[in-house]
Amino acid sequence: MTQAQVMYQGLRPPYAAFDDWLTGENPARLLRKQHEAEEVFRLTGITFNVYGRAEAAERLIPFDIIPRILSAREWARLARGIEQRVRAINAFLHDIYHRQEIVRAGRLPAEMIARNAAFLPQMIGVEPPGGVYTHIVGIDLVRTGEDEFFVLEDNARTPSGVSYMLENRETMLQMFPELFARNRVRPVSNYPLNLRRSLAACAPRATKGDPVVAVLTPGLYNSAYYEHSFLADKMGVELVEGHDLRVMDGRVAMRTTQGYKPIDVLYRRVDDDFLDPLNFNADSGLGVPGLFDIYRAGGITIANAPGTGIADDKAIYSYMPDIVRFYTGEAPILQNVPTWRCNDPSALSYVLDNLHDLVVKEVHGSGGYGMLVGPTSNKKEIAAFRDKLLANPANYIAQPTLALSTVPIFTRAGLAPRHVDLRPYVLVSPDGVTITPGGLTRVALKKGSLVVNSSQGGGTKDTWVLEE
Repeated sequence: MTQAQVMYQGLRPPYAAFDDWLTGENPARLLRKQHEAEEVFRLTGITFNVYGRAEAAERLIPFDIIPRILSAREWARLARGIEQRVRAINAFLHDIYHRQEIVRAGRLPAEMIARNAAFLPQMIGVEPPGGVYTHIVGIDLVRTGEDEFFVLEDNARTPSGVSYMLENRETMLQMFPELFARNRVRPVSNYPLNLRRSLAACAPRATKGDPVVAVLTPGLYNSAYYEHSFLADKMGVELVEGHDLRVMDGRVAMRTTQGYKPIDVLYRRVDDDFLDPLNFNADSGLGVPGLFDIYRAGGITIANAPGTGIADDKAIYSYMPDIVRFYTGEAPILQNVPTWRCNDPSALSYVLDNLHDLVVKEVHGSGGYGMLVGPTSNKKEIAAFRDKLLANPANYIAQPTLALSTVPIFTRAGLAPRHVDLRPYVLVSPDGVTITPGGLTRVALKKGSLVVNSSQGGGTKDTWVLEE
């Protein structure tokens, strides 16, 4: 029996060919390859920024050379559930910014929208080009059993991490070309081309000729700037900042060496509040004055649409099974993690009594910040979080600590199990839904940790989806 079979008490069938290869490999060679992979990331400049830390802001994201492998059957089921969920999210966003039928039907409390900071009143009645709100979506999944996946959260505003998915695959191809001769792995390298095609398909009616696409970045000091420049380069489009753009003749135009050129589709990586100082935050220096007026008039597509953040609010998340049923007429293929909304007095009472067993999150939180993992927290941390809950219960939701499955990582001592999640990336256009086979596997590198975020010490893996 191989090391992997001993550690995981039964090898999953998708790993069989990989395990045969791994058994014949020299651990010293694998260690060298791990170091080589880290050097590739360093030379390529694959970094992320950490705010509010004393150490250097720019870091390399840790990469593990053992891939996470899914069978064609597993992926087919996941893809059906992901597409169902994404279509429901898009229908939900159209509804809440128009007739709000889900509220009229009593399936969603009105206050979940009216009092939600992520709801954008300026979007009421606005029809985005092609009827698409969520052009790029990331759905975070966790596995708890052989055929049991749960949606951990939805990322519907500006999902990040796709550059790591692409670079992870490129690095594995460079390090271990023989592996891809032994295993029929579905490619991910066509994502940038699919992204550009999908965005172009969402161009507004004002478009003349081939749609002009650009990526709007907050700038060099943004935590995901590497990804912004990477995607612009791979798509063959311009990377722009707010000061590169201006409103001209009813269009948004970018500065070029030949003068200003109108843009049809703006893939924005700037938060709603900073998009347009005339319509949102007046102090913003990142956006474009008048951008939202042109958008509202149908002169440009903004991807993702302003106001989509309400769909990945963690309080709204708890209603997602009902949202899927309401808009599709079907039972959800992918289930939610059971969730307690702390604005409900009975739920709050339960959560307060069981903080040591639960995971508590801010409804607008991200990056692994502002959360409590009860089983790994000390009494002082739990007491401090109790005070936060009592002071502002509506700001939090709570979930059970799931018995997450593990996958192997490579260490100096051999293979070791670690918890992971999976973020598949979804493109939506009037032409349909495209799901990249695989996505980004994030791994909690610290033994026993459930937090996979890179800002909290997590790393990434290449994700393989095998051909039939």
